[in-house]
Amino acid sequence: MIPEPHSFFIIGGAGFIGSHFVDALLKDANVVQVTVYDNFSSGKHWHLEKCISDSRLTVVEADVRDLKLLTDCMSGHQVVIHLASNPNIAAAAITPAIDFDQGTLLTHCVAEAARMSGVDTVLYASGSGVYGDIGEIEAAEDYGPLTPVSTYAASKLAGEALLSSYAYMFGLRAIAFRFGNVVGPRQTHGVGFDFIRSLRTNPTHMSILGDGNQSKSYVFVGDIVKSVLLACRKVTKPFDVFNVATGDYISVTRIAIIACEVCGLDPNLVEFQYSGGDRGWKGDVPIVRLSSEKIRALGWCQSMNCAESIQQSLLAMLIEPRLHTGDF
Repeated sequence: MIPEPHSFFIIGGAGFIGSHFVDALLKDANVVQVTVYDNFSSGKHWHLEKCISDSRLTVVEADVRDLKLLTDCMSGHQVVIHLASNPNIAAAAITPAIDFDQGTLLTHCVAEAARMSGVDTVLYASGSGVYGDIGEIEAAEDYGPLTPVSTYAASKLAGEALLSSYAYMFGLRAIAFRFGNVVGPRQTHGVGFDFIRSLRTNPTHMSILGDGNQSKSYVFVGDIVKSVLLACRKVTKPFDVFNVATGDYISVTRIAIIACEVCGLDPNLVEFQYSGGDRGWKGDVPIVRLSSEKIRALGWCQSMNCAESIQQSLLAMLIEPRLHTGDF
């Protein structure tokens, strides 16, 4: 068992997932320091408003590529949670360099800052896309070869490789997490988010990318936070990787139906217009199956299945006033 850490540095901590880590850590009386480092390009100040008065929280608005500042701010912390990356997976079809500039390069800077500042552990948000387009195969962490079909996934895999090498060369401990699709309150993008905003504009029509049969695991953000912090406490290897998924799967069409129901609409009276094809965009993986046995062996279990996670996420969007003002 690893000694209980008490100081955390969250890169991308003002984002959807990052702000939930902030909430969870500040509820722990043993945590004495939480620093959010975010350039607020996609993160939001309002994500942190419930805990901004906590004296243990420091917010630094800066760029990860400012290596000197990043290293200086990171110094004195035990654990880095690295969540920063390009939030728009489809953008690379038009701007191919975006995932290197806002992914691989950022992870290099994080690894270097961790080495120079003497951080103990880096917890890295990777993704299921590293497995590539393997259809109905339920991938465990040792599946291979890994053949990403998008620059986003390639960037995530490159980040894993960088952190593995730094762990073995420079004495860091690094853990990478290949999440399913993460959903929950404060979500600022994603299929469910798009559906809710669409229905608020026109409750009789919904545009759906692909054929609607795309099927993946959707994990509630609170369960993601628990999995990462659990592995942080228990993993002793220099480098390790974990899938985090619910074990069940849901289609895009089913998500559209849940969105209608959450909005109080009869799905039979809403026209679903499909763009066609078997995937939503170039580089999308339409079918994702992940084995989560390894993280479950540490003692993790999810609180909700896919449908419940989606429903709770969409309900949270409906009551968030910023959905109506566009301040997302």
